[in-house]
Amino acid sequence: SSGINAEYGQPAVCGLICNFTAPTETKPALLYHSEVETYFHEFGHAMHQICSQTEHTYFSGTAVERDFVEAPSQMLENWCWETDSLRLMSGHYKDDSPIPDELLEKLVASKLANVATTTCRQLVFGSFDQDIHTRTSADTAACFSNAHELVMGNPAPEGTNFAAQFGHMAGGYDAQYYGYMWSEVYSEDMFQTLFKDAGVLNKEAGAKYREHILQPGGSVDAFDMLRNILGREPNSDAFFKAKGFK
Repeated sequence: SSGINAEYGQPAVCGLICNFTAPTETKPALLYHSEVETYFHEFGHAMHQICSQTEHTYFSGTAVERDFVEAPSQMLENWCWETDSLRLMSGHYKDDSPIPDELLEKLVASKLANVATTTCRQLVFGSFDQDIHTRTSADTAACFSNAHELVMGNPAPEGTNFAAQFGHMAGGYDAQYYGYMWSEVYSEDMFQTLFKDAGVLNKEAGAKYREHILQPGGSVDAFDMLRNILGREPNSDAFFKAKGFK
């Protein structure tokens, strides 16, 4: 039923290794909302892997363009900010009583807290990445401080070098970190087109997303997948709306 060729096919296997809040002697593991969002983000990558059905392993799962690979993971983060899904995944650990509506509303509203700063932070990272990868040599501390001042209006704190622990620069995102912001434009366009009105629990929308985005892996060009699922050219309107900028 999975569509995998019985003779030659190989089922997709994927696992997450996480480092979240641990249980104590008196309480189970109670995750912060930020940890839940991180889990959903990484599970979005896992779903991309396990739902993939491609003829060649080379194109399976997350083997897509680097400036699209984060879209399925960012897509799943939205389930952490919608009341229908939040009610399903939460409850008091002692009596399973639901989160009060007032508190739930405040949690959802908090998504826009400091959104301009967090967005600019991503622009700093992307600008720094492009800067150091268009030079033959670089003082990374100075380059990062310059990028910070260019975007944020002030240099990085004196005596610091964020780049020294910026693992993405040595983990496959070098010269491609901009892909996080680029992918988010696509993920928001898909989410608001498919799920915002239909609801995050809508089976038809979910099946369409799986068929057009998760199953093809990298066997179809990302822009073609977007056209297929949206029925039009992708645009940035949903991204700016999600950020509260529009």
